[in-house]
Amino acid sequence: MNKMEIRKVNSLDPMVLGLIRRTFLRFEAPDYTEEGINTFFAFLDDSEQMKQLNMFGAFFRGELVGVIGVKQDFRHICLFFVEENFQRQGVGRKLWEHILSCSHASTITVNSSPYAVNVYHHLGFYDLDKEQLTEGIRYTPMRFNIKAG
Repeated sequence: MNKMEIRKVNSLDPMVLGLIRRTFLRFEAPDYTEEGINTFFAFLDDSEQMKQLNMFGAFFRGELVGVIGVKQDFRHICLFFVEENFQRQGVGRKLWEHILSCSHASTITVNSSPYAVNVYHHLGFYDLDKEQLTEGIRYTPMRFNIKAG
């Protein structure tokens, strides 16, 4: 994956939203109720909320293969998805390292889906609490401490 490029993308781009929707339906939706699935899609369909995210895409040979979206202060990950055929190949780590390089925060948080908890643990996040349920969305609140210096 040496030829991967990370660059800012438009959070409302149909290509970006398509990747998120496909990956969500394949890996996350099975853990959610219908309410949770509807809540997630309502977030994606809220263009005002989506426009407030800093969204970055990973491109391999010109193809979008992963995205990460953070709130504008780079302190909270809202969306993090990698195409199925590109998972476990370093795409997520490259996106994560890009966010780390952009952030001036001392910590970064995420509300991890059940599917991604182990991914976040592997990246160095730790659980803040047990799994929660809000509007049908199952998540574990997590934090990453950025080392100073």
